Amino acid sequence: MKNYKSGNYVQQGHYKSFQPSLIDRAWALDNMELIQLLGQADRELGKLDMYSEYIPNIDLFISMHVLKEATQSSKIEGTQTNMEDALLEKEDVALDKRDDWEEVQNYVKAMNEAIDKLKVLPFSARLVKETHQILMQGVRGKHKQPGQFRLSQNWIGGASINDAVFIPPVHHSIEDLMGDIEHFVHNDQQHFPELLKIALVHYQFETIHPFLDGNGRVGRLLITLYLVNKGLLKRPVLYLSDFFERNRVHYYDNLTRVREKNDILQWFKFFLVGVIETAKNSINAFDNILKLQKEVEAKIQTLGSRTAKAQKIVQYLYQHPLIDAARVAELAGVSASSAYKLIVDMENFGILKEITGSKRGRIFIFQSYLNLFK
Repeated sequence: MKNYKSGNYVQQGHYKSFQPSLIDRAWALDNMELIQLLGQADRELGKLDMYSEYIPNIDLFISMHVLKEATQSSKIEGTQTNMEDALLEKEDVALDKRDDWEEVQNYVKAMNEAIDKLKVLPFSARLVKETHQILMQGVRGKHKQPGQFRLSQNWIGGASINDAVFIPPVHHSIEDLMGDIEHFVHNDQQHFPELLKIALVHYQFETIHPFLDGNGRVGRLLITLYLVNKGLLKRPVLYLSDFFERNRVHYYDNLTRVREKNDILQWFKFFLVGVIETAKNSINAFDNILKLQKEVEAKIQTLGSRTAKAQKIVQYLYQHPLIDAARVAELAGVSASSAYKLIVDMENFGILKEITGSKRGRIFIFQSYLNLFK
């Protein structure tokens, strides 16, 4: 690691692009501080993985984790959609916020479909391309070759390539560079800890910037896919975008530091701290979910004959904590007036809270649950 060279700048006429070194090679782990961090990260990840196996109906809660990841990863790129907005139906979203809303919805869809595809596809360039295509479908980057590696030069920061903050490698080297990542991921001859592998893959992917748009979101999405693909997590329950967003300056500075000073060690440390903190936060969130479940169940048990109907509503709310009277009536199989009675009961219990302030088209939120993901 001491002899690591991230790459070199190559003159391309009036600008210089950065050509990263290949990563599919032997790596030596020789820093004790990093080894200690790695051990801690492995332990916390193991705890989270074990914990997730004992959470009843965990798929309900995973959908909220994915939604949080989608909003935070998109926020890094400048979108303003929060979790409350993301839970709305499209027609309920203000026109000036719909583009951001659609990008978040695409992220959720891309993550879910990519996790599903891992059952039949390996972690590969093909999977990356197919995921990118879903991410960019029908949104602002829809004309920028969704699902295809770029065929022209791109750049990061600046109004033009002439004042760019960073210029990734030339497009004709992308296939080889992405092929190198794929070989590195599946190279069983050279042992390197999996958490450091995905940290390196994420750095390398962001440096290559293989697409014309959406690189940051795809690169962060790949972290969870990798952890599931390699069996470090049985379920997709760890998402780092919230950590990256809260430490955005350090996130970008550490990526840049690798390119400018060959300091891959600092990036690895930052990444592992993110894994440790995020795993602990996720375990804490699951603890609080279980506690809230017990409290809610105790309250609705007092509803007598309406308890079963209220339970159906609550099950829905754990997956989608925003609801209106029509959906309550549909889920509980009751009339509109009975639906409102159920809603009043749940408002009195502090489970639901009205958020529109309107007399018509009212929307209710399971605020105490949503707060656990903030």
